[in-house]
Amino acid sequence: MNLSSLSKLLSGMTPSGRAGLFVLGAVIFLALAAPMVCSHSHRQMSGPALIPPGPDHIMGTDELGVDLWAQICHGARISLLVGMGTALAAGLGGGIAGIVSGYTGGIVDMIIMRMVDVFLVLPDLPVMIVLAAFFSPSLTAIVLVLSCFSWVHTARIVRSRVLALKQRQYIRAAELNGASVFYLIRRHFLPEVFPLAAVSMIRLTGRAIVAEAGLSFLGLGDPSSGSWGLILHHATSFPGIYYTRFWQWWLVFPWFSLTLMVVSLALVSRDMEKIADPRLGKRS
Repeated sequence: MNLSSLSKLLSGMTPSGRAGLFVLGAVIFLALAAPMVCSHSHRQMSGPALIPPGPDHIMGTDELGVDLWAQICHGARISLLVGMGTALAAGLGGGIAGIVSGYTGGIVDMIIMRMVDVFLVLPDLPVMIVLAAFFSPSLTAIVLVLSCFSWVHTARIVRSRVLALKQRQYIRAAELNGASVFYLIRRHFLPEVFPLAAVSMIRLTGRAIVAEAGLSFLGLGDPSSGSWGLILHHATSFPGIYYTRFWQWWLVFPWFSLTLMVVSLALVSRDMEKIADPRLGKRS
């Protein structure tokens, strides 16, 4: 994306969308530059246990004396990795399923849509908890489990768009002139479908981050990941956390980071959806 495209994108966003984009950029920067912006280790003791925020530890420490700021910066890597990995896998799988379903029709469309209906009616969180309990507690397993329940939303969006495009005169003309399926997908369907799929992937990123945090909070995530959900799990497992003042930094800072990330993704996806489909902006 060049500067002119970026400027055009920013000009089409609302102030809240720009704020969300700024926060996302800041989180990505902190995640990538975590070793440089953190003066303490995120895995080793660097001070007394459970000290409040101060000059040396700006977010305090946990029960082992590990710096909380370092944990949150490095934990952002895990959240972004799980969120983007799930969004990419679910977006790619759902996009392919939606294009095949919408363009092929018939029995193929019926089978894919019945699969979508099954996944939509399943209670995703309980089933994800069961699957996460059976699989090995690794980030790869978490991404696969989350992707299994996230592709259906992209598939429905892409399918509806492909069904509308298939009725266009230029698509029919291309088919009559012998255009192959791969040519139609590459030349006509993908340029129209990609913006909608990209917006869906941004939303999936937020859902995946929350789902991973929920699984880690329940103790079903990767115990060595150091994600924000795992920080919350350790904090709430501390005896008497709510009867002490430790929750004021040990719980609040990871919770605030998680909330800020998800809200920012929601604001950006809302504006991106209006840019991808200008009719939404006219109706709002």
